[in-house]
Amino acid sequence: MSHKAGFVSIIGKPNAGKSTLMNALVGEKMSIITPKAQTTRHRILGIVNTDEYQIVFSDTPGVIKPAYMLQESMMHQVEGSIVDADLILLVTDINEKYDESDVMIKLQKSEAPVAVLINKIDQSDEEAVKQKIAYWQEKLNPKVIFAISALHQHNVKAIMDFIIENLPEHPAYYEKDFLTDRNDRFFASEMIREQVFKQYKKEIPYSTEVIITKFEEGDKLYRISAEIIVERDSQKNILIGKNGEMLKIVGTYARRSMEEFFQKKIFLETFVKVIADWRSKKNYLKQFGYED
Repeated sequence: MSHKAGFVSIIGKPNAGKSTLMNALVGEKMSIITPKAQTTRHRILGIVNTDEYQIVFSDTPGVIKPAYMLQESMMHQVEGSIVDADLILLVTDINEKYDESDVMIKLQKSEAPVAVLINKIDQSDEEAVKQKIAYWQEKLNPKVIFAISALHQHNVKAIMDFIIENLPEHPAYYEKDFLTDRNDRFFASEMIREQVFKQYKKEIPYSTEVIITKFEEGDKLYRISAEIIVERDSQKNILIGKNGEMLKIVGTYARRSMEEFFQKKIFLETFVKVIADWRSKKNYLKQFGYED
C-alpha cells in the first residue's frame, strides 16, 4: 500500500492565525517536536501521523511583515521553505490591509500547489469575503481558496482533505513513534540552545552544551534552571556579555519560547559554567545523571 508524506509550509503574517489553524488542523493527533529548526529551512510546527500518511507542517519566520521589517536572512529562510514545500498554505486575515506583493514574488519560485486560506471570516460579512476571494483569484490564481475561521473550526476539515489529497507519495520523513517521547527537559534545553545559535557568532554555539539542572512543574508556573557549559573562560565572557546583557537576551527569548510551548508561566535561571574540554568528557556528564 502506498504511503504519502510531505512538507506543508504555512505562511502568513504573524497575526494571521497560523497557530490557531495549526491547533485546529492537528488537534489531538499532534506530535510536538522541538521548535528549533531541523534545518535552517523548516521551523517545524507539528507532525500528523497515521498509517497512511505523515504531514510535516512547517512555519516560515514571519514572512509578510511590512517591508521595512524584513531582514534578508529571514527572507532566505522563507524562500527555502517555499522552495522545499510540497504544499503551501497562505494564511491571510480577512481584515488585513498590507500589500502582499513580496509574498507573491516568492510564491512564483515554487512549483507547489498553493491554497489561500482567508481566515477570521467570523469577524466579517459575506460581501467582504466574496471580494477577498476575487482578489486572491486574480492576484495569485491559487489551486484553491478556502474562507475559514480557524477559531471556530469552520472549513478546517476541507483544508485537511485538500492536504491529504495533494500529498506526494513518499515514505515518512521522521520516525513515527520517536517524535512524541522527547521529554520536556529536552525541549527546554533545545529552546535555550536555539537562542545561543541565534545570538552568537559561529564559534560559540559549537562549544556549548545546555543542561537543565532543575525542572519543577507547578500548576501555573514552571521553575527551570539551566547551565550553559563552555570550554574556556573567553567563551564564558562572550556568552555573558557586558554586564550580563547577552545572557539576559538569551534568557528572555528562551523563556518566551518556553511559555508559548508549555503554555505556562516560566521562571528561568541560566548559568554559564566552564568545563575544560567537556566535549571529550561525556562521562563527566553521565555521572550527574544529565544524560540518558
